[in-house]
Amino acid sequence: MPIIDITLLEGRSPADKVALVRAVTDACVESIGAPRETVRIMIRELPLEHYAVGGVPKKMPPGVD
Repeated sequence: MPIIDITLLEGRSPADKVALVRAVTDACVESIGAPRETVRIMIRELPLEHYAVGGVPKKMPPGVD
């Protein structure tokens, strides 16, 4: 039973997330032969304030310069 954990920055539409889940499931079925009904996918959405590159947050928290 494949368990796939996807972390995305927040802001994607519900339709985009459904499309992603379907595409990842298809890839898992095709690549390793997993039965479709056994594929488990978790999407975790990360607030922009909680993601940084090179010490710079993607979005500054309110009240922080």
